[in-house]
Amino acid sequence: MEKLIVSNQVTVNGSLSQVWEMLTSPDKTRLYMFGCEAVTDWIPGSELLWSGKYEGKEMVFVKGYVLEIIPEQLLKYSVIDPNAAYPHTPENHLTVTYQLEESNGQVILTVSQDGFENAAEGTKRYEEVSNKGEGWNPILIEIKKLVETEK
Repeated sequence: MEKLIVSNQVTVNGSLSQVWEMLTSPDKTRLYMFGCEAVTDWIPGSELLWSGKYEGKEMVFVKGYVLEIIPEQLLKYSVIDPNAAYPHTPENHLTVTYQLEESNGQVILTVSQDGFENAAEGTKRYEEVSNKGEGWNPILIEIKKLVETEK
């Protein structure tokens, strides 16, 4: 089966440190990740929970593990829906990778998600994430807007 990858990119008028903080600060993630905050210590191997409120109750919407981190350059983690019916085994986790690159005083932020081809309900999950070609664009657009308005 061919490798299924969803990849999107945005150019942000801001610094690497501003974009990095937007990706890793729970107070910031809540602003663009559907009200969820990233709960982790950002150490490779550590658990990562995307926690928020639903109908007034705290809930974990997505969980995974920090896989790799190079401050202001690379953030890679696994994700799985803890409420899904399929087994929560490593092969059913997807991988999200953020890459940051500085260019002419701007930051090129690329996010990709992969691992669909080997995961349970992989095709369905791929279609949900690719969202008719939009993929991560709404999230990236919101990150861009937040960084550029906090200057």
